[in-house]
Formats: sequence, C-alpha cells, structure tokens
Amino acid sequence: MAQKPKLAMYWASSCGGCEIALVNLNEKLLDVDAHFDFMFCPCLLDTKISDIEALPDGSLAITLFNGAIRTSENEEMAHLLRRKSKLLIAFGSCSSKGGIPALSNLSSKSDHFGTIYLDNVSLDNPQGILPQTRTTAPEGELELPEFYERVRHLAEIVEVDYFIPGCPPEPHQIWNVVEALVQGAQLPPKGSTLGGGKSTVCNECAHRKENKTIKKFYRTYEIVPDRERCLLEQGIVCMGIATRDGCGALCPQVNMPCTGCYGPPEGVLDQGAKMLSALGSVLDIGSSKDLSDQQISGRIDAAIEGLPDFAGTCYKYSLAASLLGGKSR
Repeated sequence: MAQKPKLAMYWASSCGGCEIALVNLNEKLLDVDAHFDFMFCPCLLDTKISDIEALPDGSLAITLFNGAIRTSENEEMAHLLRRKSKLLIAFGSCSSKGGIPALSNLSSKSDHFGTIYLDNVSLDNPQGILPQTRTTAPEGELELPEFYERVRHLAEIVEVDYFIPGCPPEPHQIWNVVEALVQGAQLPPKGSTLGGGKSTVCNECAHRKENKTIKKFYRTYEIVPDRERCLLEQGIVCMGIATRDGCGALCPQVNMPCTGCYGPPEGVLDQGAKMLSALGSVLDIGSSKDLSDQQISGRIDAAIEGLPDFAGTCYKYSLAASLLGGKSR
C-alpha cells in the first residue's frame, strides 16, 4: 500500500484556537485521516522534533503553521518546517499578519520584562531576577529560547506558499482548502490567500446600510444597537469595511462588530490605514465653514472619545504586517 502524504501542524506564538478549529472539522477529520498521515502536532501528538529533523527535506506534504514569531524557537521551527514541507501554509491571523501577539510591538522587550517580572504586585522576586537564555544548575545548563524585541509574521522569516486567514479560520473554509488539496484541484498562484474572499465583510453582512454619518463612537457595552441597521452607522466601530470576507459575517450576525480577524481585503496593504480612512469619511462634526481650527479639533476629539485604543481596534490582527512594520516605540 502506498504511503499517505504527511500532514503537520505547528503552534508558535498563539492561543491554541487554530488547533481547536482543525478539530472542529468534526466527522470530516475522518476524511483527513483517510488521505493524510497526521505526522506532527505538538499539542495533539507525541512526535518529537528529532523525528522531523530526521525526515528528508520535502517529506511533509503540507504544514499548517499557526502563531506569530515571538522567540528564537519559533523562528527555528519555521525554518525547519519550511525545509521539510512541500507546502507551508500560514494558518490563521497570527501566522498570516502577526495577530494579537504583535500588539506587544507597541512596547519594548524591557517594558514587558519589567511588567511581568519586576513591577507586579503578585510577584515575589526581591532579587529582580529576569529570565536568561542560559542558566547553570546542578542538573546541568538550562536553556530558554531568546525572547525577541519584535513579533513578526511567518512570511518575514521564510517563504510562505499560502495564507488561510481567521482567528481562528472557519472550519468550512479549512475543509474547502483540504478538499482542494486532496482532489488535486488547480490552486491559485503561490502567495495567495485561501479560505477567504476578495471583498469585505460588509458584502456578506445582512445589516441594512443607509447613509453613513457618525456623530459619536460608542463602546459595545454603552448601547444596545438596532439588529437591522449597519453597526458602523450606529457609531459602533465595526471593522467589516476594512476586512476580507469569507467568514460569513458571523460577528455582525449576532449584533457584535467585526474585529478584523480575516485581515485586509484584496488589494489593501494596511488594514488600519483603510479603517482610519473609512472613519474619517463618515465622521460628522457639522459644517466646518463657520468653525475655527480649534473648534474642529475639539469636535473631532469629542467624537472619537469612544475609540480610546486605535491600534488595538484597527490593527488588532495585522500590526506586524502593516506599513508601520509593527515596530516598538
């Protein structure tokens, strides 16, 4: 009997939701098992890294790599799995664009270590000890991965064949990709996004769109929005206008704003810049003809009080891959 092609999944800097999304294929997991030998997945299987290192290069048919690159171990595994894989797929928001872990790029490594290990009321660390990459102990030398100054997305480290967006990707989209690979369907050019559309979440959303003019932004807990009307038109910052479709507009379906996890739509380089442009075009501060620059500025400030964290809202999943480069200040 011919050997089945090998499938791998790796978990870098992420929450683990991508593994759950794969399991959420439910009974279709049996079809995956019928076509692939599930070779490597640290949170599900006991395969060792040495087992992967021993494989000839290109032995893994597909690797689903989820998570951003936060440490030297993440980077080392990215290079290893690139070498061993015919197809390396950036699986989910963190791998594709840096995801939520990349928001830490707004602070420095020393800021993080200070908050976590030094300046924290729950700590008992009077000597101010910080993690070291190498520490000598009675048992021998202990080693930790290096914690990088900046979080990067997978394509900054190695060549990526395809991207599957989402936090996590939707099971039906995962299955569409797996099915296409199993059937040997003609795939789009390398570097393309699979499991997503080319337009925006707004095109999938059933909420009624009228005239977008916003006088004030609200946090989600401040109002109960009309279930029929566009959430953005009601002053709730919904990222659907700057986010790739393909999820089925699941969040707006339950009257919650899109948070942008599918990344920017086709042709848009910077999701946050796209959203800022959209918000600027719909903000209603009244007629500016009779207002001084100071009055205009004051009205804008008053209008955007409901948006206290621009980066955390508009770059929640894409800061590392933005035009800003996700650099710490």
